[in-house]
Amino acid sequence: MKIRKGDTVVVIAGRDKGKKSEVVRVDRKADKAIVKGINIVKKAVRRSQEHPAGGFVEVESFIHASNLMLFCPKCNKGVRVKMVIDKDKKYRVCKKCGYKFEETRS
Repeated sequence: MKIRKGDTVVVIAGRDKGKKSEVVRVDRKADKAIVKGINIVKKAVRRSQEHPAGGFVEVESFIHASNLMLFCPKCNKGVRVKMVIDKDKKYRVCKKCGYKFEETRS
């Protein structure tokens, strides 16, 4: 999966298509991510100190990584990326303009 926590992504499919936001959490096993303000669902919650009335709360749900594209600031749109190894460092690189995203942990 080429999407990491903190990346800016563009949604390419679903009801939030075209929206741009930041990745909050990534689940590598399921190949899904939680994106800030995207895929909002209503969740029923019990009464507690945090929610004294109980009821429904709107939360962000997981969205599949195939519905997301990494946002390139140079191209100013969602792009495909490739992995490049340069002097023992691994980078994600924009396929259109060659913009280097930060170094990845390998």
